[in-house]
Amino acid sequence: MLTLLDNKLWFPHPDKALQDPNGLLAIGGDLSPDRLLLAYSMGIFPWFEEDQPLLWWSPDPRAVIAPDDLHVSRSLAKLAKRAPYRLTINTAFAEVIRHCRQLREHKEGTWITRDIEAAYCQLHQAGHAHSIEVWQGDTLVAGLYGINLGQLFCGESMFHLVDNGSKLAMLALCRHFSRYGGTLVDCQLPNPHLMSLGVHTWHRDDFLSKLQALQRLPLREGCWQPGELTL
Repeated sequence: MLTLLDNKLWFPHPDKALQDPNGLLAIGGDLSPDRLLLAYSMGIFPWFEEDQPLLWWSPDPRAVIAPDDLHVSRSLAKLAKRAPYRLTINTAFAEVIRHCRQLREHKEGTWITRDIEAAYCQLHQAGHAHSIEVWQGDTLVAGLYGINLGQLFCGESMFHLVDNGSKLAMLALCRHFSRYGGTLVDCQLPNPHLMSLGVHTWHRDDFLSKLQALQRLPLREGCWQPGELTL
């Protein structure tokens, strides 16, 4: 049964989600930082379009990858070795999420509404949301963003304006996150692009169990300090 949320800060358990792979769980509520953080801590995330009410999901199966398991193709390895681009972390969060929204709304439509954009910028300012940026000179050409919970990174969206740009951002995230003790990257829903990078699926119960453990484990200090990244 689909749960209608009220003004109280709560969610039903993810096992109450509808029995489909996307796992629609609840409708309503708000995008306050406290509600978003509660959602992620329970394996739930918002996903809706501009003309829809707030929808909350907990898919089964769940797409995940251990940072060290990222598949690095020959072309990606060559690109990383040549390093024609500059990589940074947390230096242009608002630009990254804006690019993610704008590129998608001109194609098939986007779930990154302006309200989502504002809410995640708030989470970034509070130190919970982070971005990886790929630069060509002074131009932002690719990037990704997501939420950090202990040794788990919940990936939200990525974009690219150059070939393999988002893959390079993913490689930068995985290598950096691993160096600081990161254990798992949540990719939410599987798709062919993610699967080509080595992402695989877990049953929701297995993911929720791992989530509860990892979010209590700290990363090494300095992981999200803004600045340059090296591969």
